[in-house]
Amino acid sequence: MEEIRVRRADAADQPVLERLWLLCCHDMSEFNGHLPDPDGTFQSERLRTALDDETCDPYLLTVRERPAGLALVERSPGPAYELTAFFVVRGARRTGVGLTAVRQLVARHPGRWEVAFQDTNPAAGPFWRRAARELAGDAWTWTEERRPVPGCPDEPPDLWISLTAPT
Repeated sequence: MEEIRVRRADAADQPVLERLWLLCCHDMSEFNGHLPDPDGTFQSERLRTALDDETCDPYLLTVRERPAGLALVERSPGPAYELTAFFVVRGARRTGVGLTAVRQLVARHPGRWEVAFQDTNPAAGPFWRRAARELAGDAWTWTEERRPVPGCPDEPPDLWISLTAPT
């Protein structure tokens, strides 16, 4: 398998993360109906906020040293980690990049995880359920719950999977 790497992003990676974020928002527009802003970009306040937040760890996913995706891991109050954004570029999907990246993220932050996704995205639910099963088999426990999107009352709720990984 090709060299897949997940590394914590630093300030020098911000332009790459911003471009990947735009690709992510473009992909999600298929499911949420959002259109670009008048300047042709998508809302990136969420990414900028995450990059400035000391409780959020931004990660860059690479394949052969080339950008292949991003992840935002927030340390929530208590012992949980929240994967609030996870994106793999289309050219790297269905090649093992996503699952390998999830494995690397969980290895860096063992314990309880919460993952949010929109179930209008037909690939998201099966991917996250498969990731849980393949990472730890029956040792994982998980629950699913719909929660409102903070600050977006007109959005359909996100589906959250709460996972407990074995330590």
